[in-house]
Amino acid sequence: MRYRLPAGYPQPLTDVIGELVSMTPPAVRTAEGELVTVSADRVVALKALGPRPIRTKEIRSLETAAALAWPGTAHRWIDGWLARAGHGYTGRANSAVPLGESGVPAVLSIDTMRKIADWYTEQGLPLLLQLPDRLAPVPPGWNTWNETVVLGLDIANFVLPQGPSMVRVADAPDDAWLATHRYRGEPPLDPTVREPDRRVLTATIDGTLGFASLGLPEPLSIGRGAVTTAPDGRRWIGLTCVAVAAAHRRNGLGALVCAELIRWGAEHGATHAYVQVSIGNAGALSLYRDLGFLEHHTYRYTAPRH
Repeated sequence: MRYRLPAGYPQPLTDVIGELVSMTPPAVRTAEGELVTVSADRVVALKALGPRPIRTKEIRSLETAAALAWPGTAHRWIDGWLARAGHGYTGRANSAVPLGESGVPAVLSIDTMRKIADWYTEQGLPLLLQLPDRLAPVPPGWNTWNETVVLGLDIANFVLPQGPSMVRVADAPDDAWLATHRYRGEPPLDPTVREPDRRVLTATIDGTLGFASLGLPEPLSIGRGAVTTAPDGRRWIGLTCVAVAAAHRRNGLGALVCAELIRWGAEHGATHAYVQVSIGNAGALSLYRDLGFLEHHTYRYTAPRH
């Protein structure tokens, strides 16, 4: 919470970080247990944060779990960067991400970039980097785009669905799942939309995959879950490819599929869940925040200007 200080202070504004315990009046309890209460007219901004500041090593650890969950069909470690290639299908499967090795930060140098670029040339792909917060800077003069929010959830704080599930979770996607994924639930009006690459969708590094479908004979909603282990030992389930048929949106079907995938992940040892959402996708961000996900960090893509 940011608020105005009374006259006489050397600075006009100050911040307090902690648990928001009241809005009337605004009151925040700090990690030390102090309760800071101010009048509503002095509040400048309120921003939702995770339960505590996210450390750089936690970003690296979660990004490693996410990279193992979506590694493309070929990959190579290069100076602490995991370079992934997946026939050009999706940015995540065709970009290099700085994860470090054995806790050592990734190297960002001209020589490293040359080696990464050479590997992508061998794959017949352009050089593309995925840069999470704090793990590596954007090289000078490069273009950046597609800012993405990574949100996390502690499954211990999530109310798992109870009883029999209407959601089916299979080891691999069937044709109906792939068709729904291709068009994101919209009518198949655009013939130029690329066919899903089954090889990319079914690839992990030491992970367990589940492809969720709700509804028969054609799915009303789908999702992909991947359970992988981070370097710090946490087991994460990543939720991706969530889509709802256009005629059935705003009925809670996407939330139901996500909840069932989290339950499935917990049954496979996951203790935490994450999602990756484009910063401009207000509907998806609202869905996941309503489920209890909190912002963890962001990443963006970058490539050399031509």
